Amino acid sequence: MTVRRILKMKGRERIVMVTAYDYPTARIVDDAGADMILVGDSLAMVVLGMESTHGVGLWEMLHHTRAVARAKPKAMIVGDMPFGSYEPSPRVAVESAVEFVKAGAEAVKLEAGSEYIDRVREIVKAGIPVVGHVGMTPQRYLSFGGYKLRGKTPSEEKKIIEDALELEGAGAFSIVIEFTREEIAKRITEKLSIPTICIGAGRYCDGQVLVFHDLVGLYRESPPFAKRYANAYEYLRRAVEEYAREVRNGAFPSEEYIQG
Repeated sequence: MTVRRILKMKGRERIVMVTAYDYPTARIVDDAGADMILVGDSLAMVVLGMESTHGVGLWEMLHHTRAVARAKPKAMIVGDMPFGSYEPSPRVAVESAVEFVKAGAEAVKLEAGSEYIDRVREIVKAGIPVVGHVGMTPQRYLSFGGYKLRGKTPSEEKKIIEDALELEGAGAFSIVIEFTREEIAKRITEKLSIPTICIGAGRYCDGQVLVFHDLVGLYRESPPFAKRYANAYEYLRRAVEEYAREVRNGAFPSEEYIQG
């Protein structure tokens, strides 16, 4: 999957993006036919148990990107630039993006509005494809007063739309729109010539993205906008319970699992 193919999908074919943070998950997601794999900074919470994405740094993100890249997926690998890896300066942003490419990413994602548009422009100039991110940007949740639906006021709506337009102008080849009113995502999708990918922003984007752990039900709870396509938590828990029971009653290992 290339940037050119992603661009051609706009208005023709819905884009499927799923997060993955390690080798086996990347294999599953790619074998299932995803178009893009996001090595998201959401790993801070869903894999490392942190309270927010602020706790994960560049080193951890590169570590997980390398693991995903070892799966050699056909899907495009997008590395999520963590909090602090691009804010200090355009130079720092480019250096961080270069490290992602060296780790196996084929594009990077920034939670960048107009405040950081120069970072996007410089990364693109360095030859690295960029996915933008507008709406509810988790790295800025402190300034929003928490994880809340964005675009509820005219000023918020105006800012989100302007950010999306600036990102396209700076060279981003697609944009993630997170947790906004559906009408805002629809308007952005209609205004832009590049694809939009929604998470919790309704039906009218050019594609959708979900966190792997949410869609397979690896936790007992999921965000309200994330459909659970399986109940992996209960399935895996029962498997471990059965193993524990067989160890305690001597049923495992049975003859077939004894070597020599």
